[in-house]
Amino acid sequence: MPGGGTADRSGHPGGAGGEAAVDRDLVGGAPTGGGNLAGGPPLGDGGDPAGVRRGDTVAAVVRQWRAVHPGLDTGPMEIIGRINRCAALLQQAEDAPLRRAGLSRPEFDLLGALRRTGHELTPGELARETFSSGAAVTKRLKQLTERGLVERRGDTRDRRVVHLRLTDAGRDLVDGILPAQLAYETAVLSGLDGPEQGELAALLGELLGQLEGRLGALRT
Repeated sequence: MPGGGTADRSGHPGGAGGEAAVDRDLVGGAPTGGGNLAGGPPLGDGGDPAGVRRGDTVAAVVRQWRAVHPGLDTGPMEIIGRINRCAALLQQAEDAPLRRAGLSRPEFDLLGALRRTGHELTPGELARETFSSGAAVTKRLKQLTERGLVERRGDTRDRRVVHLRLTDAGRDLVDGILPAQLAYETAVLSGLDGPEQGELAALLGELLGQLEGRLGALRT
């Protein structure tokens, strides 16, 4: 969730509580017990992974596919399907502190990338930092520039190159939002305890590293 593919995030920790509680219900609330995040959990009597509630929509999809094609290995679907579902639900939650500031998550990721790197970036560099298309970055930068949050500087040696940096207002906005956004995301994840969050972060980091290294080969 914050910039760089979005490793940034973003005054006021107390401001996120009430809205976050609603969104925490949306993304699943407290987890049911059991289940080892590190390995494929054993199947329970009903054929679902142990510790996964029957209200899990992906579990229902998996049961349906097993009924149609009982010989198929649905293990990848149980992981990738849940990652996609969580991502969709988190996007629907809208990020209350960002919404109050009139920012979308992609816009905040651009501002966050400029803030955390601490130096000017070109549009292409911003696209790589935020895993966005060049066209999307251009559109968002236009909006952020019009709001006075980002300013452009032409390259003295190549007129085709543009360098971007935060204005004072942009930097103050990022620094003001970041604590509230982190508090909001903490509330969203509060159904998992500290060790579970650490284990999940490590597993997702390992998966992301593998995908970043191999996805190009998989697409060929």
